[in-house]
Amino acid sequence: MFSRFTEQAKRAILLAQEEANRLNHGYLGTEHILLGLIRENEGIAANVLKNSGIDLARVHQAVTNAVGRGQEASFLGQIPLTLRANKALQLAAKEARQFGHNYLGTEHLLLGLTKDKESLAAQILMGLGVDLDQLRQEVINQLGELPSSAAKVTGSSKTPALDRFGRDLTQLAKEGKLDPVIGREKEIERITQILCRRTKNNPVLIGEAGVGKTAVVEGLAQKIVEGSVPEVLLDKRVVTIELGGMVAGTKYRGEFEKRLELMLNEIRKVKNIILFVDEVHTLVGAGAAEGAIDASNMLKPSLARGEFQCIGATTLNEYRKYVEKDEALERRFQTVLVGEPTIEQTIEILKGLRPKYEEFHRVKIIDDALVAATNHSHRYIQGRFLPDKAIDVIDEAAARVRMRSGSSGQLKKIEKRLQEIEKEKQLAVKKQEFERAAHLRDEEKNLQQVVSKEKAQLQKGKGEKEKKPQVTPKDVAHIIASWTNIHVEDLTEAESTRLLGMEETLHKRIVGQDEAITALSQSIRRARAGVKNIKRPLGVFIFIGPTGVGKTYLARNLAQFLFGDEDALIRLDMSEYMERFNVSRLIGAPPGYVGYQEGGELTEKVRRRPYSVILLDEIEKAHPDVFNILLQVMEDGRLSDNLGHAVDFRNTVLIMTSNLATEQITAEGSLGFQAKNKAALSHQEIKSKVTSELKRNFRPEFLNRVDEVIVFHSLIKKEIKKILDLMLNEVKELLKEKEIKLELTEEAKDLIAKEGYDPDFGARPLRRAIQRLIENPLSEKILEGKFKQGDTVTVEIKEGNIVLKKKEELAGALSR
Repeated sequence: MFSRFTEQAKRAILLAQEEANRLNHGYLGTEHILLGLIRENEGIAANVLKNSGIDLARVHQAVTNAVGRGQEASFLGQIPLTLRANKALQLAAKEARQFGHNYLGTEHLLLGLTKDKESLAAQILMGLGVDLDQLRQEVINQLGELPSSAAKVTGSSKTPALDRFGRDLTQLAKEGKLDPVIGREKEIERITQILCRRTKNNPVLIGEAGVGKTAVVEGLAQKIVEGSVPEVLLDKRVVTIELGGMVAGTKYRGEFEKRLELMLNEIRKVKNIILFVDEVHTLVGAGAAEGAIDASNMLKPSLARGEFQCIGATTLNEYRKYVEKDEALERRFQTVLVGEPTIEQTIEILKGLRPKYEEFHRVKIIDDALVAATNHSHRYIQGRFLPDKAIDVIDEAAARVRMRSGSSGQLKKIEKRLQEIEKEKQLAVKKQEFERAAHLRDEEKNLQQVVSKEKAQLQKGKGEKEKKPQVTPKDVAHIIASWTNIHVEDLTEAESTRLLGMEETLHKRIVGQDEAITALSQSIRRARAGVKNIKRPLGVFIFIGPTGVGKTYLARNLAQFLFGDEDALIRLDMSEYMERFNVSRLIGAPPGYVGYQEGGELTEKVRRRPYSVILLDEIEKAHPDVFNILLQVMEDGRLSDNLGHAVDFRNTVLIMTSNLATEQITAEGSLGFQAKNKAALSHQEIKSKVTSELKRNFRPEFLNRVDEVIVFHSLIKKEIKKILDLMLNEVKELLKEKEIKLELTEEAKDLIAKEGYDPDFGARPLRRAIQRLIENPLSEKILEGKFKQGDTVTVEIKEGNIVLKKKEELAGALSR
């Protein structure tokens, strides 16, 4: 190490030994090296310390106060280094390597001393009010260049600053560390063509996040390594830089500019660098302080003179927002549009990436899983783009399979059983059941052998040639389901059976609307089976019928059936959108108005929950402009909000309710809604008359986009009785929590149904009748303590009134 010391550094060490002798210390510590650096008086370290207000007298006094003067040194010969001093010299050597220096000077010694903040030298400096970080920065400024990591920089590196802040893609391609690039030959050829131009040879890749812009540049680096590029590009290095890393740690004005200029100087000298700036729009404003220029303005002159080449990448929105506004910067770049790959191209991309993910996760990914990941992610994951979202699905599905199939789960079960055996064995011995204890001991030995084998197998890891678990479409479906909260499968037999039994499931909750449920189920099956235009919503329906017949209730149960949650119902009352100025609330207020940044009431709800049933109540009350907005949703399955976000409606069911026809029906009394007229007109005749009424009130282009107009009948007494049973079941479920049973006689049910029946108001009066006749007296008696846990409450008729009694009271009365 000492052979690499400069003359100034050697002199500083000799002076440090003199200081140790003068203080009668039999060792050479960091404090003595600090004194030696100050006394040396010529090197960078001495200048930096002097500029920081550190002089020999102050440090000498601080050392004496800290360790005192020793007795006469008893150690003869060369003074040994303390552990701290030895560590400081090693740190100094490391600093020299990081700077790419093949010598060790006083500046490196000072950096080594300040690196170890627990050393006495560092403690003394801090005690004298010195900021060690600032002191290190001063040394770096004196050196005139920036350190790089030891892994990247050697003494022979021509671009140490670029190596520190950049990542050499061509070097990574040589080492095989880049993923294969598939299906982007056209884009790679285009940027190659631009790079070969004489002027304006700087391409910028523009595309949505996740479509593969960075992959195109990685593909270029791989082609350079393979030699399959024009001769002018054969010796080029593609280096990507991180502007965030360059800005990080720049405390003083001008530091960022100095770093950038240093890097640009290196690029100009070597002349074989193609700079890749991902998120190129961040150049605008990067590092700019008040009165300073930003990175883009520093790059413009060099780009204009052709001193180096640059590839940029950004999204279309950010390009328009930042780069297009700066015309001088924009004209330096040639745009290359990178579109989203097709489903077929995405599958090929996944096949190319498959070996990397199989090796990492130690699984086998079958072709069907790749196809399922592409199709499902394309259909169900909105707001992201292929191939990125499909790759993420495969990655997580493979992680899930590996986690599930690992031996650790089995090991935990066995170890848990071993703990149980130990307890059982002790209990058996305590009860003197020695035969049982012997059996448990044998089982314990066998399980311990299994544990040993499992652990050995885990240790072998990748070396094992065991059969790898497979990633299947079912695993992919599970990941999609966890991301979207929707049950997604490849229409397996179970899913098909569920859809085929949709009417039966809905009939368990909805009473008396057979035609409505059948029409709704058929339309949903068409959509889920994939025989319907996938760009449109799953279904667009108009529900027509009197109040209280189950229109909203059916919508809520449809949300439960399709999306597994009744809360997946977005309900908007169209009476709130009767005026023109209220219409903008659906998609958000225009710029300059209150609430501009908040988004629309409809669009924001669908963005947050893209798998939902949208219920627009009393659609006929909406302003005509609302229908103009809905036309786009009904036809294209998308709607743009005030912030420019395209909201996807393809996975929603749009239901609009209306009382339009029912008002005329009630007046005429002849369209069949009333029970007495049900036999007079068929369902189709009723529907035809309702459709005619709708045509008089809605525009043809609106009605033409509706999948089905569903007519709801008025409820008859027989149906009211069935609805009563459903409502009473809800009351019974609530009472179960209090461990109270509720039983009703048939006479009591008949009376409640009679009290709650009103053909003009549907089932809602029935709910009020249950509250009045059962829930109110029941709650009073529970609070009074007359009904307690474990009681069975019987509801019966007495003298024409509803009476609630304990079952025991009823039994006692009968016995008397």
